[in-house]
Amino acid sequence: MSSTVSDPANAGPPIVLIHGMWMTPRSWDNWVDHYADRGYRAIAPGWPGVNDPEQVRRDPSPLRGLGIKKCVDHYEEIIRGLDRPPIIIGHSFGGLFTQLLLDRGLGAAGVAIGTAPPKGVLALPASTLRAAVPALKNPFNRNGLTPLTEKQFRWRFTNTLTQEQSDAIYREHYIPGTNRAFFEDAFAALSPNSPAKVDFRNPARAPLLLLVGEKDHISPPAVNKTVLKLQRRAPSVTESKEYAGRTHFTAGMDGWEEVADDALNWALEHARAEAPQTAVEAAEQPAISPT
Repeated sequence: MSSTVSDPANAGPPIVLIHGMWMTPRSWDNWVDHYADRGYRAIAPGWPGVNDPEQVRRDPSPLRGLGIKKCVDHYEEIIRGLDRPPIIIGHSFGGLFTQLLLDRGLGAAGVAIGTAPPKGVLALPASTLRAAVPALKNPFNRNGLTPLTEKQFRWRFTNTLTQEQSDAIYREHYIPGTNRAFFEDAFAALSPNSPAKVDFRNPARAPLLLLVGEKDHISPPAVNKTVLKLQRRAPSVTESKEYAGRTHFTAGMDGWEEVADDALNWALEHARAEAPQTAVEAAEQPAISPT
């Protein structure tokens, strides 16, 4: 996928979408089309070696040993190749990558959806710990993979849907996870140089919006509230919004258009001056109240 987003007819910033664990760029297909309909060019590059779900399921070797730093370095290279600072939107581990990229001074604004916790979130809810058990159960398999059964996938992503409905999403989107990223995040507090470390007082960090679903098992509202408190140590605008009844698959389940529009509208409103919005978009944006 090309990382070039230059479009002389489009005065808005480019958008970079970052998928999460157990997912691929396909999870953003609807968002890419939706943003195109609004006149914005979005790209959804995969993690290193990750693209088509069927291909990754056949050969998941690129995921073995894949850690946080390699992924963030990968996205930094893509972002630095763009003609202007983008809006960065990430889901789950992609939300953590978004925060790390903003901490590196990248992006005009960032949105983290159901984010994995950065270093500093010490008390994790039981559901978050349960979600990571398949990856963390064997400390001698840090470079291994984390497969999920259909039942395990439903509990983590689509817990408000029937098993049949969830299975259809599983077949379309699921790939194995990478253990290394889980280990790096889970034990970040024990590592002074953790790749999940964020400077929460960074004055150069772009504005950040945190979005979370009420029914999210992997990244429940309690995690979001802690991240919000930590990130508000920076002088940049930092806000959050919670969606009633939505799960960890909030960016893909019915009603995803509201989430997509909230993310883009907020980012356009608060984006740093390097990526000015159009006057039309500014006039159309509903406000999101800080929480």
